[in-house]
Amino acid sequence: MQTQLRETARELAAVLWREHTVYRERGGGVVIRGEHVRRWISLAPTGGRDQALVRAGRILDGGTTAPARLEAVVDLSSGTAELAAVCRRLLAETAADAAPSAAAPKPPRRTRPRSAGRTARTRAGRHTGLGSWVVLLCVAGVVALWAYSYYGTLY
Repeated sequence: MQTQLRETARELAAVLWREHTVYRERGGGVVIRGEHVRRWISLAPTGGRDQALVRAGRILDGGTTAPARLEAVVDLSSGTAELAAVCRRLLAETAADAAPSAAAPKPPRRTRPRSAGRTARTRAGRHTGLGSWVVLLCVAGVVALWAYSYYGTLY
């Protein structure tokens, strides 16, 4: 069955896309990747004679694959042309699912919650606060006391 799937996948890949990659899955199936169309097709054994589970999905940015969006069970004995028609239908529906509709509203923008005690002022609009002035005055007072005690003992 795996040999039949591999041969069928190679024939199917040549019919669907001129640029493709065919490789074996862990579960015994075969994957056809079309990087230029950002789609993939998987053929996996179903347990029935001459039947395969065909799944189709998208290739995401970075080359990772999204989970299958659609799947169908097909007869491998029906021929490559009929199998290609089923795959084209699945790929078209996958592409339609991936395209955002113009009428669909955008999800609300999520913002981070503000920390307790923080104000809505921006960094450019910040000024030195009262606490900072108090610290600066205390430091200046300590320096003045040290200077008075040091220079007061010299004369």
